[in-house]
Amino acid sequence: MIRRLLYLFIWVLLTAACTDGVKNATTADRLPPIFPDYAGVTVPVGIAPLNFALAEDCDRIDVVVSGQKGGQLHVNGRYADFDVDEWHALLEQNRGADLTVTVCAKHDGRWTQYRDFTITVSPYALDEWGLTYRRIAPGYEVYSAMGLYQRDLSNFDETAILENTQVPGMCINCHTSNRTDPSQFVFHVRGEHGATMIQRDGHREWLRASSDQLGGSMVYPYWHPSGRYCAFSTNQTRQGFHVAPGERIEVFDHSSDVFVYRPDTHEMISDSLLMTKDWSENTPTFSPDGRWLYYMTCLQQEYPAHFKEERYNLCRIAFDPDKGTFGSEVDTLFNAAAMGKSLTWPRPSYDGRYILFTLMDYGYFSIWHNEADQWLLDLKTGEARAVDEINSPRADSYHNWNVNSHWVVFTSRRDDGLYSRLYLACIDSRGRFSKPFLLPQHDPQRYYDRTLYSFNTPDFTARPVSFDARTAGYEIRSSERVGTKMR
Repeated sequence: MIRRLLYLFIWVLLTAACTDGVKNATTADRLPPIFPDYAGVTVPVGIAPLNFALAEDCDRIDVVVSGQKGGQLHVNGRYADFDVDEWHALLEQNRGADLTVTVCAKHDGRWTQYRDFTITVSPYALDEWGLTYRRIAPGYEVYSAMGLYQRDLSNFDETAILENTQVPGMCINCHTSNRTDPSQFVFHVRGEHGATMIQRDGHREWLRASSDQLGGSMVYPYWHPSGRYCAFSTNQTRQGFHVAPGERIEVFDHSSDVFVYRPDTHEMISDSLLMTKDWSENTPTFSPDGRWLYYMTCLQQEYPAHFKEERYNLCRIAFDPDKGTFGSEVDTLFNAAAMGKSLTWPRPSYDGRYILFTLMDYGYFSIWHNEADQWLLDLKTGEARAVDEINSPRADSYHNWNVNSHWVVFTSRRDDGLYSRLYLACIDSRGRFSKPFLLPQHDPQRYYDRTLYSFNTPDFTARPVSFDARTAGYEIRSSERVGTKMR
């Protein structure tokens, strides 16, 4: 009994020390002005701690997180900095329940207690190790320093997959793995040493970036679920700059077509329905069963004079993976042009239920269009809707699904209109999304204030990407490239 009382006394002393003497706090009937805004978000078990700071001057903050099913965390300092292991244990204990967050802030020696808010711990697992993404200067006029990176979502560890400092002047883009499995990985390199890299089970090939048969580079890849094929666009891309306020950069294609590449035979499988003279086919994706090829298409315009008339629709064509052949008809799944809009970046959920896409006024390079919003097409009912739960007044764009189709990652410029950042959101069994949350960082206010790069083309990855960047740098600078043939 005496030992228990002694332990209790020590615990009370430690708790008092941690709270920095929060006494006689004035109650404020408003939510705490925190950055990032994590009030009311839904998170998966295993996510990195949602550290946050008060978005106004204060001496320190005191935060208590209490679990609906038990458990509690308490931190006090310049910002809310939770222990990773303790945070994970609290989330695991409260899977499918709520966490209540109490925030007090000290201003000029006086404490203020704000209204509590909740964080919901989703019953849906993330089932992914982390994310891959590109970081690049936000203007896109130059890319002096950029690269592909991967991030462990359980903590704050980020590592480079490949950086362009290894090959000066190189631009790296359009990376993807097969259903989040990085054993099949592809990306494109632009510049003097242009190539398309395909890595399968540790074996890497550098394909010739373009040819007379293609008429452009191999970009916007998407793997067939079997791993036997990879769909690409071949684009002649141009970049223009607006002089009107509120608009910055426009990207358009003088031409673009869609084809399917077979890595084991180095064949490019084409079809006259996917390589047309008057239409631009773009950004292909396979259905989860591998029987359909989705893509977007628009009537080719005279560029740059009529770029605002460029409006893409969502189409599909049958694909036979046993024969490597296409069907004879094209179906239009969503007619955006009829709405006076343009569709881009169609991404089917891996359970086959939905296609998430971006809708905007014109064009397809949505990351600089403030009106760009996320839309969801239900393939079972044929109905489509704006995903108001995750949209913002600024550009919401490039997105991908996790493998169990209950989580999405996407880019958004909602914070300042200049830098695209990564947000995650949960989708439930009814097709409703939770409030998105900003990718956690150890000291988020300092990190996001100081970073000079935008995030884009994010994707989930089941485990770390194994890639020998040092050797790859030598291979990129060499002239050795694998040739392809058109079928």
